[in-house]
Amino acid sequence: MLRDPIELEIFKNLYHSIAEEMGAALRRTAFSPNIKERRDYSCAVFDSQGEVIAMGDHMPVHLGSMPMSVRAAIEKCELTPGDMVMLNDPFAGGTHLPDITLVAPVFVGNGGSQADRRRRIAPDFYVASRAHHADVGGTYPGSMGLCREIYQEGFRIPPVKVMRAGTIDRDVLALLLTNVRTPGEREGDLGAQIAACHTGVTRLGEICARYGFPRAQRAATDLLAYSEEMMRAFLAQVPAGVYRAADFLDNDGVSETPVKIAVSITVHANRRKSSRPGPARGAGGVFAKRLVTVDFSGSDRQVEGSVNAVKAITYSACFYVFRCLLQEDVPATAGLMRPIEVVAPAGTVVNARPPAAVAGGNVETSQRIVDVLMRALAQAIPDRIPAAAAGTMNNLTIGGIDPRTGEAFAYYETIAGGMGARPTKDGVSGVHTHMTNSLNTPAEALEYAYPLRVRRYALRSGSGGAGRYRGGDGIVREIEVLTDAEVTLLADRRVRGPWGLHGGAEGAAGKATILRADGSHEKLPGKFNVRLRKGEAIRIESPGGGGWGSG
Repeated sequence: MLRDPIELEIFKNLYHSIAEEMGAALRRTAFSPNIKERRDYSCAVFDSQGEVIAMGDHMPVHLGSMPMSVRAAIEKCELTPGDMVMLNDPFAGGTHLPDITLVAPVFVGNGGSQADRRRRIAPDFYVASRAHHADVGGTYPGSMGLCREIYQEGFRIPPVKVMRAGTIDRDVLALLLTNVRTPGEREGDLGAQIAACHTGVTRLGEICARYGFPRAQRAATDLLAYSEEMMRAFLAQVPAGVYRAADFLDNDGVSETPVKIAVSITVHANRRKSSRPGPARGAGGVFAKRLVTVDFSGSDRQVEGSVNAVKAITYSACFYVFRCLLQEDVPATAGLMRPIEVVAPAGTVVNARPPAAVAGGNVETSQRIVDVLMRALAQAIPDRIPAAAAGTMNNLTIGGIDPRTGEAFAYYETIAGGMGARPTKDGVSGVHTHMTNSLNTPAEALEYAYPLRVRRYALRSGSGGAGRYRGGDGIVREIEVLTDAEVTLLADRRVRGPWGLHGGAEGAAGKATILRADGSHEKLPGKFNVRLRKGEAIRIESPGGGGWGSG
């Protein structure tokens, strides 16, 4: 089908600008530093079938998995104008419990009165916002502890309406707020997510009023098809073959046994275009064949600790990696994955089943999935793939009672590391890489909001792997507690550092040290929970990136 390239570009930017404006509304109205400072949120726009047609430049671990949340909302709830669905259940469209998603339907195409539109069966578009809430209950402050089943990790929300016809359901909201340590902050952040969704609904209505709904709908369909065509064109240039790789998480936080993630990427030899129409799942009605199969069948069974990932996370990591292989101006839509089949056997660490604990799967296992995908693809397209980045989000949570207010506090942040060296240049130091795209929390914001003091915040000099191009350096971050507090670290790459490529050296492995009040230093592994007394501190040294090429 011939398309007007100018119109396609206009709508690509219109839809993308909606997702970006949603994110700006969320950030500017959020209460918690984790969202307004660290930017741990994402927003996206979806068509009437729940397929993503535009994403903000937000967090990959959120964005690739959000369509599952939208589809869960569509399946479980009958939606009318002004409704909004809330969910976080990893086994019903979510990823891990701290990531709460709001989904709003958009009705624009049928005209008529508000009452007429409420009687419509299906919305014309959807918008969604997701944000990481610094506490959703559970055993540990921050809801990112070393748990053994999901019931210990926090409050679990299936798809449920939190707004009905434009009015917040206070009973549903109260049920959530009663089960968390910081209800005021949670209510404020949920209000910011609601504002983000309202922004998306309003802007889509304005676009359809200006250009007409049929034109906007056709553009959404064309963007999906265009993304698919661009991915197919790229994959047709990748040498046919089977490319395998494996890597390990240090452990699951319960035992010391490494956890294996393995992938086999098959680039099929017969990749000719087919004129036979097919369903959207197969190829958007134009192409009939999958060009690539990504198979994780060699991965370990799900484990006792919290590093299990649900399939949405595995899919999201695949989406991220293959999207990164294309030019920046290719729209990030669901069409990108139409030529790619993802196989993740149920009951494995990459597709866990209930009641598995999954808090770390979202943040740590997702990074290792990216690592094995990159390592496998480096065999096929070596000049396109960087060495391994830090490979961990260094999830730190600190909770207790704030002596300034007498109320509970729960602080959460991820700590950046080194980027892997690239085929043509060094890796960047002290940045969040791959599945996270957040920022380092400013020391001033941290100290203002919580009874904490940042003693040290610096690059970890020399931690990047050597090579023709060096890996980026990690970070040293030392935080003192100004009151007794519970501290949890959920991190990885402590046993072995991020790998180098083509002769490049490994980056330095991460470290964690407790600085006790008596002057002693206690070295701890990557996953632990510890009680700190007032005046004691934790020091995190994050991994550097791997090097690329022999020096």
